[in-house]
Amino acid sequence: MIHHGKIVMNKLHGEPQVPCYFIFGDSLADDGNNNLLPTLAKANYEPYGVDFPEGPTGRFCNGRTIVDILAEMMGFDDYIQPFATANGTEILKGVNYASGGAGILNETGQTAGARICMDEQLNNHQVTVSSIVSMLGSSQSATEYLNKCFYSVGMGDNDYINNYFQPDYYTSSLLYTPEQFAKVLIEKFSQQIETLYNYGARKIALFGVGMLGCTPNAISVYGTNGSRCVEFMNYESSFFNVELKSLVDSLNTEKPDATFIYVDAVKLGEDIMAAAFNVTTVGCCEVEELTGLCIPFETPCQNRSEYAFWDSFHPSEAANVISAIGAYSVIFPSEFYTRDKSLVAEL
Repeated sequence: MIHHGKIVMNKLHGEPQVPCYFIFGDSLADDGNNNLLPTLAKANYEPYGVDFPEGPTGRFCNGRTIVDILAEMMGFDDYIQPFATANGTEILKGVNYASGGAGILNETGQTAGARICMDEQLNNHQVTVSSIVSMLGSSQSATEYLNKCFYSVGMGDNDYINNYFQPDYYTSSLLYTPEQFAKVLIEKFSQQIETLYNYGARKIALFGVGMLGCTPNAISVYGTNGSRCVEFMNYESSFFNVELKSLVDSLNTEKPDATFIYVDAVKLGEDIMAAAFNVTTVGCCEVEELTGLCIPFETPCQNRSEYAFWDSFHPSEAANVISAIGAYSVIFPSEFYTRDKSLVAEL
């Protein structure tokens, strides 16, 4: 049972499961990196954060994101800080580089303004790694430390929503079939993951693209023609997941000293659907037509735990809890089944 969208966690004894957690991604994980950028893709105003202890932080949610909840489940006392403000020794616990609107391709999301694409997030990580080398005294010490950390990468959704599915602004859907575009994305993504590996990452969770045709925005723009979701969007983006699974298999074969984990975001979406939220086709907050984001300072719905979506694109905290449990069970299966089943039973 989800009680007002809150996850009930026992305080873990001792240290977190991993010493540090590095996060790469888009608005599903952004916790403030876009706040100072010249962009429409920002969420540092009410009613965002209405259920978050600090209020609006830049999280595209009423409360915690999926990576916030994953950090809790791993035993971290605090949420991982955004690169924009992280400093000092707190970077030894990890850094969140995620940016609303960001994609695998550098041009993705540019219609909304500035964003920190995956290549730039990796550049920012290089800055962090250099700082950790200085703190620990040598490259070898830093590498040994980083090898023990956990890394999650959630990229690709915007390469469809804010690129491939916007033919008025991008030529990608004219140049490539869905199968071809997925291969273009994965070719670049594989180079980016290689870079992350070269920076010392050895346990990396790669999230697939979610059910893009099931967002309130997709449903309002295209209609569902009697289906539950916009089927063509789910179908055309599904090729990315096929390619990503193959990439994960290849990486695990080619790099036996590392572990790459495919997290099926469609399955996470199905888990949310199965949770029988009362409202799944509109968000909890009133949204601006242009952006699909919450209208500033408008009062959101009161029964937030009954809504799968917070705005026209982003899940509610209640939905994020379900996704986080599903992702955690894949990323840390043995820990999940031995230690955390009791925690899940408390939801």
